[in-house]
Amino acid sequence: MPSIPGITLNDGATIPQFGLGVWRVRSGETAGVVRTALEAGYRHVDTAQMYRNETGVGQGIRDAGVAREDVWVTTKLGGGDHGYRPAMDALDDSLRRLGMDYVDLYLIHWPGRDGDVDTWRAFEKLRDDGRVRSVGVSNFDAAQLDRLATETGTVPAVNQVELNPRKPQRELREYHQRAGIATEAWAPLAEGGLLGDRTVQEIGQRRDHTAAQVVLRWHLQHGFIVFPKSATPARIRENIAITDFELSDDDMAAIDALGP
Repeated sequence: MPSIPGITLNDGATIPQFGLGVWRVRSGETAGVVRTALEAGYRHVDTAQMYRNETGVGQGIRDAGVAREDVWVTTKLGGGDHGYRPAMDALDDSLRRLGMDYVDLYLIHWPGRDGDVDTWRAFEKLRDDGRVRSVGVSNFDAAQLDRLATETGTVPAVNQVELNPRKPQRELREYHQRAGIATEAWAPLAEGGLLGDRTVQEIGQRRDHTAAQVVLRWHLQHGFIVFPKSATPARIRENIAITDFELSDDDMAAIDALGP
């Protein structure tokens, strides 16, 4: 099986750098997709309350027969559950659907209008109680990240944002590096828009790998945490087969140049 590197977060936990995203995977298909991924060597699954497939994620892990402690599971707080008590209750619901007594990473999915401080304090409590290993956010900008850290003292372990060679998020990544926040990438293949790019295809031909594998390898070599979504078994296996080659400095620079 592929040997996936890990990244140590600012709280000391180690997260697999590569995983499976299940956004838009239908609830009835999710268990089979997750089982296929785990059988292919994945050990990281990223879901969310709004995806409505947490039940399938939990079932897929059980069906695969992989020990719970060997799989990193992320879920995210729904937009209607901001605030201290709603966030606590929402995790109860997620754990029930997942069939688990903890998640490895709990994220605020989208910034709220109230600045999210009360929500973040609930996340701190859930972490301290052991029901969540790590806490983070998604789709936050630098000012929003600053506010959480300043008002609570807890810096998010990760910020999950739309990121790919065409949307490289350079300024936000620099902020993450200064603050000790790991960068997670959603839409790493630009919704498939990068697969036909000539530069990416030419690099893939030289490296004897597909365009998708080249772009995912670019993410790994930049140090991002990445979890492409696929429900197709062949594509699931293809996506994780990215640990047997490296992109050169010139390759990386050429892909970097695809962005603004």
